[in-house]
Amino acid sequence: MESNKKYWKGLEEFNKTSDFVESNKNEFAEPLPIEDVLNEAGLSTVTPRRDFLKALGFGLGAVSLAACQPAPIHKSVPYLIKPEEVIPGVPNYYVSSFKGQSILVKTREGRPIKIEPNPNAGEFNNGTDAIAQASVLDLYDVSKLKTPVLKNDETTWSKVDAFVSSELAKAKASGKKIRIVSSSVYSPSTLAVVADFIAAYPTTKHVQYDAVSYTGIIKANENSFGKAVIPKYNFNRADLIVSFGADFLGTWISGEEFTSQYMTNRNHKSLAKGKMSRHFQFEAGMSMTGTNADTRVPIKLSEQGAALITLYNAITGANLAGGALPNNVIAEKALKLAGKELLQQKGKALVVCGSNDVSTQILVNAINSAIGSYGTTIDLDNPIKRYAGNDAEFAELQNEMNRGEVAAVLFLDANPAYDVANAKAFTDGLSKVPLKISFSDRKDETSTLCDVIATGQNYLESWGDASAYEGSYSIVQPTINPIFDSRQAEQSLLIWSNAPVKEYFQYVRNNWEKNILPSIGKTWNELLQTGVFSAPAKPAGTYTFSLSLAAVAPSVLSAGKALAKDVELQVYESAAMRDGKHANNAFLQELPDPVSKVTWDNYVALAPKFAEEKGIAEFDLVEVKGSNGYSIILPVLIQPGQARGTASIALGYGRTKVGKAGDNVGKNAFPFLSFSNGTLQYATTVTISKTGGTYELAQTQTHHSFEGRDIIREASFTAFKKNPAAGTGKKEEGHKSYDLWDKYEKPGNDWVMAIDLNACTGCGSCIVACNVENNIPVVGRDEVRRRREMHWLRIDRYYSYEEGDKSISEEKEIAHMENLDNVTVVHQPMLCQHCDHAPCETVCPVLATTHSSDGLNMMAYNRCVGTRYCANNCPYKVRRFNWFNYWNDSRFDNYLNNEFTQLVLNPDVTARSRGVMEKCSMCIQRIQAGKLQAKIEKRPLKDGDIKMACQQACSANAIIFGDANDPESEVSKALRSERIYYVLEEVNTKPGIGYMTKIRNTDSLTTIA
Repeated sequence: MESNKKYWKGLEEFNKTSDFVESNKNEFAEPLPIEDVLNEAGLSTVTPRRDFLKALGFGLGAVSLAACQPAPIHKSVPYLIKPEEVIPGVPNYYVSSFKGQSILVKTREGRPIKIEPNPNAGEFNNGTDAIAQASVLDLYDVSKLKTPVLKNDETTWSKVDAFVSSELAKAKASGKKIRIVSSSVYSPSTLAVVADFIAAYPTTKHVQYDAVSYTGIIKANENSFGKAVIPKYNFNRADLIVSFGADFLGTWISGEEFTSQYMTNRNHKSLAKGKMSRHFQFEAGMSMTGTNADTRVPIKLSEQGAALITLYNAITGANLAGGALPNNVIAEKALKLAGKELLQQKGKALVVCGSNDVSTQILVNAINSAIGSYGTTIDLDNPIKRYAGNDAEFAELQNEMNRGEVAAVLFLDANPAYDVANAKAFTDGLSKVPLKISFSDRKDETSTLCDVIATGQNYLESWGDASAYEGSYSIVQPTINPIFDSRQAEQSLLIWSNAPVKEYFQYVRNNWEKNILPSIGKTWNELLQTGVFSAPAKPAGTYTFSLSLAAVAPSVLSAGKALAKDVELQVYESAAMRDGKHANNAFLQELPDPVSKVTWDNYVALAPKFAEEKGIAEFDLVEVKGSNGYSIILPVLIQPGQARGTASIALGYGRTKVGKAGDNVGKNAFPFLSFSNGTLQYATTVTISKTGGTYELAQTQTHHSFEGRDIIREASFTAFKKNPAAGTGKKEEGHKSYDLWDKYEKPGNDWVMAIDLNACTGCGSCIVACNVENNIPVVGRDEVRRRREMHWLRIDRYYSYEEGDKSISEEKEIAHMENLDNVTVVHQPMLCQHCDHAPCETVCPVLATTHSSDGLNMMAYNRCVGTRYCANNCPYKVRRFNWFNYWNDSRFDNYLNNEFTQLVLNPDVTARSRGVMEKCSMCIQRIQAGKLQAKIEKRPLKDGDIKMACQQACSANAIIFGDANDPESEVSKALRSERIYYVLEEVNTKPGIGYMTKIRNTDSLTTIA
């Protein structure tokens, strides 16, 4: 398989554009800003480069002299009474919960600085997603309100309580409606508070909606089985998965948990047993899940209904009308193959769909029933509770407001002035409501329209709980006192409803001790120590679909026909921005998209051939106009694998009132949504026209090139079963190698890493975890565009295609390549390889980079003078140069350059200064902490005592770290795998990181075709 593969990072590399060739000839696109650095050091004269070291010597001397001068006195205030649990320099850990993910919060001297997964969370909650990792930064957001707001003026809580209580009393006396509008609430205690509020104000109704809705699945299950739930999907029990546009490894429902499940049948442990699941993905836009599929087939949005009918007919032998895709022969053949295999895997297969259309989901239910999924891979009796939104109820709320029937509306974790389909209709209705209250922590698009902003708290300042699944519970506890004069929304509701218990902590504890803890046999203190508990799961029942599809199939097909004109637009959640709630988080804005590698923007993704037909080039600005008249102007990204005739735009951008980092980044795609048949629809038709302008997107992908050298190794599952070393390039005969390096023993530890390419999904959680752990600065869009991103860890995305039969004519081969419809993708984490024969070490003129006795490539920052020789000599291109003092330079005013936000910094890691090189340190601070802890406990280090930040965050367990000197360590066992290869092994750098080949359980698309 690997012999016929060609890999490339981006279209510029594939097409060998002049810009790409030129930029990679000159590795350093810009000269060092030596004069600027010297000027900042007080050396006003322009210094020639050849005198750099001489001038630097003077600079160091000047600094030493300056150190002898009297400095301003800053008085330290010691603890008068030291908190018992705080030991300076030693972290404390507290269990909590973020969006249903049970987590550990690391604090230093009372400051939360890092999020880790809770080891008590269970088998399939091993990591966290990127949003959870970045969430600690939101605590220190300077854009948040400092006090409550009444009639646009800062005020006190006593005045807010008096005003709101009076107005609610008037609303109650009038008999008019009161509405609490929220995103889905899956906190048992919050739901109890809402119920108490409704009891105090009987005309109140709780309306839940989600910016990205799953109402279609809920209504379909109610229609099919009488259960209005989102089922629990068991991807770990599925040997065959067929997905229609469901990004279940990314943003669909519960990506981090589904990833853990999915990888149990695909990682190195599963492959060692000779087992691997099979995954078909049919989708319009290239998703993160699609990049990981064994077989990915592009289909238009209008073809999805016909594709599902084709699959249903293939499985059941039925003859539902419309089951044909005459314009997509490959998809039709792939569907018939998938249908055949689903029948072979009855009871061990799963079909999922990302559509929010009720009829479409009913058809999916019929397919899953036919293949025996209920009770095995689908559990309706222990459902997911994260999403309970009702699109129809929210639509009716807008009607109620416009009719003047609503006296008061309260917004809890909701921003409908931004994230609903028709925000103008909503805001018009809202203007007719006398009392409007928001619990937002900032003046956002909705709260600015409200009479009262009862400033809410960050989850790290709060008490609470969550029940993401039926019978599964986690606790939220504060890790820091409230930073500003804020208050939890639940406590405000308790006060305004004059509840007997007005302190929310006590309310949560009472609720648990009365209603939850008795059922699981635990105490409150045990809960606070472990953070998560599960009641015994109910037996998963089997359900048979028995409804007629006579009306369902025409409904599905008619929706497709309505789309089959103009350009079909898919709006979707990006892995970083999701629904836009965290748009002011700079770590997320700078996280490269897993597929496009774009940062700080959204864009219009078009297929290469389709863009060519329309005369559109990459980065052309185009106007996208929907059938409802809404239009935006965005740059075009040429996306291999995009279905022709379709376009994709990410949601979550275009915020106008969120904060310094997120304001006016990208454009808002929510208004393209429509409401039809009781649910929100995320597909529509648009026209696309060029505006004449261009806008260069900030991408990280092709900033470095390996010049065509063999980086990725992959093989088919069939080849792997015949030869576990398939694809690694290993030859039995071997060859003699010669060294200029002396060999040194490592008698203590030998720290190494193994990375499983089969497990890495490209999600980027590891990147954010590394940023937070190691104080890596955010540089902003313009600097990323200049190839100056600072990430120590990157995930390279490689496209590939089958070159096919070498005997065919070159013209046919070129025609095949130009289509770029059926590309496959491999994600490869790339960081400092900690080479034993490190090329960087030999060229450093000041010995700033050296090798440790335990196998690590070390950096002495205060020794580095920034020559960049090491970066030039590194074949892996993993070193970063500090162009600016990002943390205190006003040019990087993305709210990370102020003293308040810098409270998120990890005190165990030096914040690097301008002019030095930096790169992955293999979390040396964690290694030293682990050694010290073992020494204190008078025991040797155990495997697993030390985990890297990237390793700990990974839901897929793709990264394994440990001591190669311990033959029983997990990493030693992994590195003995026959799948292991080393990147650029022929250069003989002796890397400390081994990669496991990518294995695909698939026939090639040429075989399907």
